Amino acid sequence: MTHPIHFRAGEATVFASEGQFTDAMPEVLIGTVDGPVGQAFANMMGQTAGHTRMFAIRACNQLVRPVTMMVPKVTIKSSAYVNLFGGVVQSATADAVLDCVIEGVLPKAEVDRICILIMVWIDPQCAADPNLDQKDLYRTNYEATKLAIARAMRGEPGIEELIANRHKIKHDMYDPG
Repeated sequence: MTHPIHFRAGEATVFASEGQFTDAMPEVLIGTVDGPVGQAFANMMGQTAGHTRMFAIRACNQLVRPVTMMVPKVTIKSSAYVNLFGGVVQSATADAVLDCVIEGVLPKAEVDRICILIMVWIDPQCAADPNLDQKDLYRTNYEATKLAIARAMRGEPGIEELIANRHKIKHDMYDPG
């Protein structure tokens, strides 16, 4: 590689299908294991109540590479939420990371020298929704994770895009009018 992957950040949002609470909004940090991302990764190995951290695995004994740690953005308050986090969303995240390697978004030669931290959003309503579409939860998290990783690796959005859109784009959840 000509430029080491020292510290890359990305995010993405993929919206749920109609009637679902399955929006996905991952935020990722990608970097070398011996740099600041690796240090943060190591520091997050402990658990804190309500914020269970886990590796992204594709199945038992199938830890994804580059090693990826998932961290929930909201406090986990139920076993149903834990099951979604450590089931559907973990599967989608791991598959997206591996597919980014397969597709060349993440360099295969670097998978043991980089790590990924990913903050994961699962709407708390998902865990209690009797009509939850787990396939849609998988879809949104898979697509958003791939997009967030690609944006991190490309450095998107760039500063020129941000400046150009400063007065054109408003936050989806706040419009100062």
